Amino acid sequence: MASLILTVIGPDRPGLVRALSEAVAARGGSWLESRMARLAGQFAGIVLVEAPEALLEDLRTLESQGLRIVVQSGEAAAAVAVGERLILEVVGHDRPGIVRDITAVVAANGVNIEELTTGVLSGSFSGETMFKATATLRAPNAAAVEAMRAGLERLGNEMMVDIQPAPEG
Repeated sequence: MASLILTVIGPDRPGLVRALSEAVAARGGSWLESRMARLAGQFAGIVLVEAPEALLEDLRTLESQGLRIVVQSGEAAAAVAVGERLILEVVGHDRPGIVRDITAVVAANGVNIEELTTGVLSGSFSGETMFKATATLRAPNAAAVEAMRAGLERLGNEMMVDIQPAPEG
């Protein structure tokens, strides 16, 4: 059995996840972890599976049905993450470059992004487009967290920044 990371993209339709999970199960594989979303009418997903290399043959069948699948070998043993695990939430007025600016502050303080979700929504009172990001981070120390918080707050007067310890698990 091999640890495989599958990146899947294609036109969204009912049954895509089922077809992918059936291919993994048919080879005796295990579905370990995944992140999936519908973006602009496309299905996009990333999946970690433990499966025999023979799974690659079955994935070709799914590719013939309009999916693009990229397979990357995963590490046999996951590296142990070091530092405090945090949840970051940022809400502010949307503008070009906001993701670049936020991630530059995070990286400049030696903080690693483990997971990031972004989106836009309508402001409840103003109707203006608001940007929202939620991230799971790994910070090397408390000083890095405070420096990151200060840097994020400097990005905009009306940007709300919340940093909390991540729940265990």
